[in-house]
Amino acid sequence: MTEPTTSLPPFAERRKPATIMVATLLLVVIALLILAWQWLNTRHKFNEVEKTLSQKLETYQGLNQQSLALATQAEERSTQANARTVILEQKLAESRDQQEALQTLYIQLAENRESTAVAEVEQLLNIASQQLQLAGNVKSALLALEAAQKRIQALELPRAVQLRETLALDIATLRDLPQVDVINMSTQLIHLSELCNTLPLISERQPTLNANAAMQENAPLKPRNRLQKYGDTLWQDIKNLVTVERIDHPEPPLLAADHAFYLRENLKLRLLTARIALLQHDQATFKADLETIKIWLNVYFDTKHPNTIKALNTVKKLSSNNISIELPQLTDSFAAVNRYKLSLEKNN
Repeated sequence: MTEPTTSLPPFAERRKPATIMVATLLLVVIALLILAWQWLNTRHKFNEVEKTLSQKLETYQGLNQQSLALATQAEERSTQANARTVILEQKLAESRDQQEALQTLYIQLAENRESTAVAEVEQLLNIASQQLQLAGNVKSALLALEAAQKRIQALELPRAVQLRETLALDIATLRDLPQVDVINMSTQLIHLSELCNTLPLISERQPTLNANAAMQENAPLKPRNRLQKYGDTLWQDIKNLVTVERIDHPEPPLLAADHAFYLRENLKLRLLTARIALLQHDQATFKADLETIKIWLNVYFDTKHPNTIKALNTVKKLSSNNISIELPQLTDSFAAVNRYKLSLEKNN
């Protein structure tokens, strides 16, 4: 038995290909639309990217220009820095040269300063030695040595220690010496020499007249009229016509005018030799001269006159002093200075 077959109508068979074509056409249109939209979207994105790239390119160009300007400035600054570096190197070289010159000058000044100090110390030692040997003035010599010690103390060098120690020993030696005021004693002798011209001889004295004058000066004043005063004056003149006095020596030496002159000159000469003996610390000669002067004053001059009394007291006071002291020669200090000078010459 056969099944019945269904057959399509002819219109339906013609419609089916048309539907397929329409669908295909729609798909093509849709695909074209999608492609167009994608193309537009891509174009839009490309434009945006291009615009962004353009902006970034402009920014990069601006930055590049700034970089070029900065590079130019950096190059200029580098050139200036190089020039300054060259100038600084030149100044540094000059500074080094100046420093070396200053160092050399400082060394020379230090050496000259040390040499000058040693020369001053030697000069002060010579002054101290002259004061000791020629004038016997211990005080002045001590001051000169102390000044030399202060001068050498400014040199803070090891080789100056020995010289300072030697000066300190000599200073201690001078301080331990007995103090003899040579200047004051010499001044007193000079004053005695000047006083010789005013000392009256025994033959020139008038003790009675002096005593009467002293009594009149010391007598109390009484009211007197003119006639009484005239009478007193006349009476004094009459009494002075003859003078009677007591002389202790039985035969007082009466000297002529020229002999009196030579006596005073010999007295001055003895005072001069006493001064020389004082400066030389010659105790025996000094005592002998003063003893001779004392004898001459007692024998030939009026011992009751104030000037003679003053002269005798001065001679007695001078005779009581002990001037025989052994003064140091300062040989150790001179030797230390010479060694110091030799060490400076070796260093130079």
